[in-house]
Amino acid sequence: MFAKIFSILTVLFVVSACGSLPKPGSQADTAALSSVANDYEIASRNLEPFTPIPGSKTGAKASDRVFFAFDSAVLTRAAQRTLDRQVGWLKKNGRVDVTVEGHCDERGTREYNLALGERRATAVKNYLINAGISPRRIEVVSYGKERPAVLGSNAAAWAENRRSVTVLDR
Repeated sequence: MFAKIFSILTVLFVVSACGSLPKPGSQADTAALSSVANDYEIASRNLEPFTPIPGSKTGAKASDRVFFAFDSAVLTRAAQRTLDRQVGWLKKNGRVDVTVEGHCDERGTREYNLALGERRATAVKNYLINAGISPRRIEVVSYGKERPAVLGSNAAAWAENRRSVTVLDR
């Protein structure tokens, strides 16, 4: 009897917890993306593209990433401003090649997220090319959901993982 009641309560707890997550594309999901992008932009406003973030043990770079909405490869205005700064830096440093990495959050299949990551990285590559950067200087790779920036199954983590990162080739 006790086991049956415990099982029912466990199921109810799990169902109610899952119901509290924001739905993809919802206002909460969009707000999380906007908040992350704004926080990142404020934190990196005074840093040049590809400048190491002070105190970063991972070698994270400022202004090297742009964020995307759920299931989207469309560049936001904030992403375009970041990419414009990258274009300026790349034009000043004409011998530097880059790889644009496409990333996704944990939702979706591996195959789907690899394709979405590729579309995101390609969107960034096309923007850089249209701004005057030679296509020979830009490679594209998709990691899908395999390399999350933030671990977690919530809107804030998902928003930070839906990104592309421009990495200097050495």
